[in-house]
Amino acid sequence: MKSLFKIFVFFIVLHIGQGLNAQSNKVNWLSWEEAIEKSKVQKKKIFVDIYTDWCGYCKKMDKATFQQQDIANYINENFYAVKFNAEQRKSIELNGQMYKFKAAGRKGYHELAFNLTRGKLSYPTIVFLDEEMKIIQPIPGFQDPKSFELIMTYFSEDHHKITPWKKYVSTFSSKL
Repeated sequence: MKSLFKIFVFFIVLHIGQGLNAQSNKVNWLSWEEAIEKSKVQKKKIFVDIYTDWCGYCKKMDKATFQQQDIANYINENFYAVKFNAEQRKSIELNGQMYKFKAAGRKGYHELAFNLTRGKLSYPTIVFLDEEMKIIQPIPGFQDPKSFELIMTYFSEDHHKITPWKKYVSTFSSKL
């Protein structure tokens, strides 16, 4: 009976350990409101993943890129991450302006998604905002982990302010 109990405890501990490990490779996605509040306390750049529920490449990027341990850790350490559905209907206030859902055709789009993508709605699109919540750069399309590492380090470490993209790519050495 004692050995059966030990086996039971072993499997419980193993299951808890696997659960903790599985959670450690997750991006800490925030709502806009949470990111704004956190930014008031500690300034950080904001990373926005603009997606739609029907976008296959958005789902692929979630699994292939954002669930990579090193990618998730880097995002969590260097950004406030916002996962933003471009078709959500809830209004959002950002930088003193109210953004709303706009009906168009069968679905529609959110004005904030339109603004962040500079009028070029494409999914997925990742957008980097500086510490003052001003757009640094929207980048449309699926990004694999290797490409995304290049992009996120370029913006998080402020290389975009002093180094042209082509030069950065040619001298880049993976840190993850």
